[in-house]
Amino acid sequence: MYKIQTAKKPEKDRKVTFSAKEATRCPVCDASFHREELFSGRVSADEMTDELHRTYKPLHAFGEVHPLVYELETCPSCFYSAFRQDFLPAGAKFSSELRDRIESRTEEAAKVFTPLDYQSPRGLLSGAASYYLALHCYELFSKEFAPTIKCAISSVRAAWLCHDLHARAPNENWDYVTGLFYRKARFYYKAAIELEQTGKEPYSSQRYLGPDTDKNYGHEGVLYMAAILELKYGPTDDQAARHERLKAAKVSVARMFGFGKKNKSKPGPLLDKARDLYERLKTELQEGDDENE
Repeated sequence: MYKIQTAKKPEKDRKVTFSAKEATRCPVCDASFHREELFSGRVSADEMTDELHRTYKPLHAFGEVHPLVYELETCPSCFYSAFRQDFLPAGAKFSSELRDRIESRTEEAAKVFTPLDYQSPRGLLSGAASYYLALHCYELFSKEFAPTIKCAISSVRAAWLCHDLHARAPNENWDYVTGLFYRKARFYYKAAIELEQTGKEPYSSQRYLGPDTDKNYGHEGVLYMAAILELKYGPTDDQAARHERLKAAKVSVARMFGFGKKNKSKPGPLLDKARDLYERLKTELQEGDDENE
């Protein structure tokens, strides 16, 4: 896990977001709304976690700002939520199905995130909820929208934001919700790789695979995320099965940085994280072997 830095509330309120001039019309319910955008210069990059999550230093003028909160397009009327490049085309193609499930996705999201409010400026709660709503929407989409990898990215980002919510309200069970989203992310990353390898749902044509917003780590980033999530959040009830999964993760990570070159597909920071992950996998596997002797 990573530590949350806090800052004193700014002496004067300074806007960190603005409303887009051009209105967006929801392809599902036909409501019109103005997207909330983050002003530039409102964040100061800090460390990157072992989950490729970029953290930010709170600035005195603006306080804590979470860029992930503003990444998804979410209709404030019907709560249709998707990544911006998919919002209009996927919404138009699956408008009937999305319209039929307005009540169900709203009720499911409201069980965890209350109140659901996208009329007011976004915060951690509405940001995390937007990713949960997106999970309910992407499960309806066809393969050209690469729904499985986008469910994976949405799940891990929801986990990060819920972790931040837990730091602010440690007695409200956000740590439990965080764990649920991490386990969802593990499932979706594993499924996405299998669908990519079989050609049933390729994600290699997608422009951005995150997992965070600061850098696109591409296919290698997807493999890395699957491995780190397996190590940290994979089931431990069957140690023999876990041992086999970790062995497969170790092989995948070894192939990733075995070339030893820093290039576009394998940027330096990812190679460094992969080497660290490889050592952690090797250590746990050795410990498991020692226990079985």
